[in-house]
Amino acid sequence: MSDYKFLHTRVRVSDLDRSVAFYCENFGFEQISRSDRSPAGNQIVHLRLPGNEHTLELTYSADYDLKVPEDLMHFAIGVPDLIEFCDKLEKKGIEIWPDGWREKFQEGRKMGFVDDPDGYEIELLERKPD
Repeated sequence: MSDYKFLHTRVRVSDLDRSVAFYCENFGFEQISRSDRSPAGNQIVHLRLPGNEHTLELTYSADYDLKVPEDLMHFAIGVPDLIEFCDKLEKKGIEIWPDGWREKFQEGRKMGFVDDPDGYEIELLERKPD
């Protein structure tokens, strides 16, 4: 067993409050800390999904011009019922992709994708609770 632990993942965002609201309201993240001025001058928020130790660090700096290249990276979030979860997101106006995802993933592992407000991809995987 390793003494190392995966602690957080950092991404830059163009609007900190918008991103915090997106992750908290749509995916159930909780804000666990906020710093309005890090040593480098950034605003930083750490979010965590209940029951998880790993955090998502959202970082904002007014002087940083954010451009997220398509397909650069993605996060994966496990949900117990993908169809039910995605139905809720669609009712909020969030697009699920790829087109026809419901039909493509009827057998085997069910998955879909959404984009956050800055274009980071979020993979949604159906995962039965442990």
